[in-house]
This record gives sequence, C-alpha cells and structure tokens, in this order.
Amino acid sequence: MTPAGAPIVFIVDDDAGVRASIQDLLESVGLRSVSFGTAEEFFRGERPDAPSCLVLDVRLPGVNGLDFQRRLADAGIQIPIIFVTGHGDIPMTVKSMKSGAVEFLTKPFRDRDLLGAVRQALDRDQATRQQQARLAELRARYQALTGREREVMRLVVSGMLNRWETWDQRSHCEDSTRPCDEEDESWISGGIGENGGDVGACLRRQIA
Repeated sequence: MTPAGAPIVFIVDDDAGVRASIQDLLESVGLRSVSFGTAEEFFRGERPDAPSCLVLDVRLPGVNGLDFQRRLADAGIQIPIIFVTGHGDIPMTVKSMKSGAVEFLTKPFRDRDLLGAVRQALDRDQATRQQQARLAELRARYQALTGREREVMRLVVSGMLNRWETWDQRSHCEDSTRPCDEEDESWISGGIGENGGDVGACLRRQIA
C-alpha cells in the first residue's frame, strides 16, 4: 500500500491513451498518479497534501495549457508543471518556462526525459513545502512571544549582522589563541529559532 504522504503526479490530457501510458510508466518506478481528461475535472478533484507535480497537455478542450497555468496561479495552487504537447513551438516553450514550468516536452517524448522532469518537479515541490513549514513554525513562535520579547527581537535582529561580523573577526585574528568565551558560545549556539531552539528563551536571555 502506498503511504498517504507519498509523492503524487497529476496528469491532465484529453487523450485517454496518453494518460494510461504515462500512468503505467509512473507506476513502473513506484510513483502514484491520478489522471484527468479536462481542466475542470482536475479542479473538482481532491489533491492530497503531499509533494506533487502536474503533467499537463498544452492543448485541452476549451482551454490551453498556458491559460490553465495562469488559472492555477490565480487560485493560489502552487504546483510544478511539466508541459507535454504535439504542437509545441519556441515562443510557447519560452512563455511556459518563464511562468515557472519545470519542463516542456514534445510528443513523442522519451520515457527517461519525462521521468527526469517528474523527479525534478517533485524535488522542487518537496523543497517548497519544507520551506513553508519552517516559515509557519517561525511565525507560530513569533506569535507566542510577549510584547517585550518582540521588541527585543527586533533589536537583536537589527544588530545581528554587526555582532556576527565582530565575532568572526575576533575568532580569525592571527594572534588569537583564546578559546571561545561563554558569550561567544551563547551567541553561536543560541541563534533565534535555529535547530528548533526556543525563541522566547533566547530573547529572555537577551533581556536579562
């Protein structure tokens, strides 16, 4: 059974044979997929909360792939896209890539080219999700701070660069043989929120 959080590839193509072929290819390398015949089916379908990408035919009934790409952006759906088409041209390729597409493949494409693009797209989405999770955690920690701690945080952050540069210069002095003192160690290891540290505790040390 495939884990619920396993990567998933969405396929939108009006050609049932193409959809089945791509799904068979993805299944052969252990990737789960869901296919749709139209853009509307995709928007109505469920999208699991997991790393994902979209294999999208440029020519769809009622809408082309570039319009579909814009509609996704307008709806706030961030998903890496791999365009596939039998009618691609250079201007269309350039436009899609500038809009954030991972790859633009012309049918018939090689299996390894599609799989390479899919893995790149899934890696990109995974990295984006991890970054968003880190930002959400930092926002939650910031919201948990008291008003005084937030004030001190602003002061600490504004002086962080200068303080780090000062420490770096001290630690690299050619004639300096002293070990890091307690203040240095506190600064190095007590970064705000770094490695899961307690933001509030860090700031309370600053206040004290």
